Amino acid sequence: MKVLVLGPGGREHAIIRALQADATVTEVHSAPGNAGIAQDVTVHAIDANDPAAARALAQELSADLVVVGPEAPLVAGVSDALREAGFAVFGPSKTAAALEGSKAFAKEVMAQAQVPTAMAKVATNAQEAADALDTFGAPYVVKDDGLAAGKGVVVTEDRQVALDHAESCFTAGGTVVIEEYLDGPEVSLFVLSDGTNVVPLSPAQDFKRIFDNDEGPNTGGMGSYTPLPWLPEGFVEDVVERVARPTITEMARRGTPFVGVLYCGLAVTSRGTRVIEFNARFGDPETQAVLARLRTGLGQLLLAAARGELSEDTALDWDPRTAVDVVMAAENYPDTPRKGDAISGLDAANALNGIHVAHAGTAEKNGDIVTAGGRVLAVVALGDDLADARSRAYDGVELISWTGAQYRSDIALVAAENRIKIPVQGA
Repeated sequence: MKVLVLGPGGREHAIIRALQADATVTEVHSAPGNAGIAQDVTVHAIDANDPAAARALAQELSADLVVVGPEAPLVAGVSDALREAGFAVFGPSKTAAALEGSKAFAKEVMAQAQVPTAMAKVATNAQEAADALDTFGAPYVVKDDGLAAGKGVVVTEDRQVALDHAESCFTAGGTVVIEEYLDGPEVSLFVLSDGTNVVPLSPAQDFKRIFDNDEGPNTGGMGSYTPLPWLPEGFVEDVVERVARPTITEMARRGTPFVGVLYCGLAVTSRGTRVIEFNARFGDPETQAVLARLRTGLGQLLLAAARGELSEDTALDWDPRTAVDVVMAAENYPDTPRKGDAISGLDAANALNGIHVAHAGTAEKNGDIVTAGGRVLAVVALGDDLADARSRAYDGVELISWTGAQYRSDIALVAAENRIKIPVQGA
């Protein structure tokens, strides 16, 4: 089959690599891609958020499957335009993508489907925000209701910081969702759906804060690892039955079936597993680690989902090794990242055993690969266990450099040292 992947980032590079490993995939195209993707497949310089442009390219290529990677084109209705033109599309409709596009809508769906999640209030002005903060108490959790590229959430003990974030959202014309704080470690679980049936992938954990020890502002994610040896037995099955399946069923009941990947952001709390958020696409950087272990053909899975033919009896084949990826970011990320710096060491890192580099914010300039975004790339490693995979990933990171490059040194460290604790109620 011929596959078109829409999107410019590390998630898309990981998807493309996995598609190329599928024997049923004969050709992969990317739009707009990045400098690393361009080394692997043909790229097309279009605006992937433009439904007409995406449809025209798919028609030009006679694509058998179109995979919509990021959230922005989903919310812009790119999937709808492609489906109306007769293409098999992996990615939810604009209406179904509201599960990510509006946190208030997601809460409404979860309530109807009886999905366990944090208690929450929607606030449209400063007084409502203040009242909600006082209802739940510290730590305060304030989320921009709309899309914010993973950076619209503030978790703080400082009430004024929480109020200021809410006010910035109101000033921008938005609303906020204020929630109770969920204790316990976080887990990301991707669940493939054809609108009715669901197939879970391997759970992962990512790291949102910019600095070591989970300090500093939130980012889109600075690294991840999979599998999670500390999860309780039956965790994935429990999430499928109590979270994913009821949500997919509720979306179908509303007449807006969800076809794509439901990203379940979860907290393993003292009161059981709770949903933190839903996303309507693969998460970045978890995808880089998860797909590095997937041996089952990704193209076959995504095409089956797009056609409404996903079998829940599908037994996925996983590499038994552990995957860790470490994100390298540009100077001044997550504020206004510096761009245009030449990157060295990519070939050396890619030459290491069990290592590959997934490009995100990169571009080609005068024969050099240069920084072109906040999160520039992820060094992905497979190892015999967490300690081995971490060591290999950081060996790769140490070979790559550019002016102002930054990364966390503690990705998966707490788990590797067996220090993750699941809280116990009343303890």
